Amino acid sequence: MKTTIALVQGDAAGIGAELLAKLLDDEQVRNRAKLLIISDERVFRAGCEVTGLSPTVRRISQVGDMDFSDGLPNLLDLPDIDPRDAPLGKVSVAAGGAVLRCFGRALELAQAGTVDGVCFMPFNKEAMHRAGLGSEDELQWAKKHLNYPGHVGEFNVIDGMWNARVTSHVPLREVADLLTIDRIVASIAFADVTLKAAGFDEPRIAVAALNPHAGDGGQIGREEIDTIAPAVERARELKIHVDGPFPSDTLYIKVRDKQYDCAVSMYHDQGQIAIKLLGFHMGVTVLGGLPFPVATPAHGTAFDIAGTNSARVEPARRAFMMACDMAENRKKAAA
Repeated sequence: MKTTIALVQGDAAGIGAELLAKLLDDEQVRNRAKLLIISDERVFRAGCEVTGLSPTVRRISQVGDMDFSDGLPNLLDLPDIDPRDAPLGKVSVAAGGAVLRCFGRALELAQAGTVDGVCFMPFNKEAMHRAGLGSEDELQWAKKHLNYPGHVGEFNVIDGMWNARVTSHVPLREVADLLTIDRIVASIAFADVTLKAAGFDEPRIAVAALNPHAGDGGQIGREEIDTIAPAVERARELKIHVDGPFPSDTLYIKVRDKQYDCAVSMYHDQGQIAIKLLGFHMGVTVLGGLPFPVATPAHGTAFDIAGTNSARVEPARRAFMMACDMAENRKKAAA
């Protein structure tokens, strides 16, 4: 049985609609899973117009009308935004609100078991905040929307290289104060569990230092001595294959060279810069920890090129395939 994946429109002012059209033009994508597009049909058609593509879909107005018997993608039309109310390349409350409604609907369908996973096109956080996000980011919003009590965290994945974070969308000045042994151990254990769900039998995890040169034995900060190294030791006691802390300017070379499967960074850009330089046009973000797989391209809404038909579809395609892989692994584990 094929998995069912919800494809969610991104910010209507960005490149999301173009990416949806290009995804659906890919025969391998259409054949990999049953596809439920969640979008305002007008936004979807605007993307088709930009790309010059005309993928055939079955428009439905309610979930009960889903029909994949002929292999056609279904488009669940949520008519709540006219593209003219979200000019390309501009942050708008209208686009942010539409994203929250479409994403929320996809989460609800995944929670109900109607779809097996979610792949969403790029969101714009400023637009979402203006529209009432009320959370740190879309992952924390999803956790709240689902009333989900478990640990969640973002991962970035590029060509088999995974990156996890101990802290995420917080001011840099707050990072050191947020690092505790318990929090780092939880992040390492969370990475181990998530990679196993993605198909790794025994993930090899490398932990980043916080300070330059890993603190130079306490000369440039003591976080490595007092917090990070003890957390690594405690994680080893949990039978996790983990090493570190490593200076972050060499850590990602080890991941690139396949010595490790995943890096655990201490803060957002420590990992993001490195991993994106290793392959920006292959990047996938996984919203880990939720009770079903959720993935998205690792890039943003690209307002500067929206409407030009120059957006590369490969990250969206990889995000979709990642959602499929994780959904299939989840089904196998449950069988």
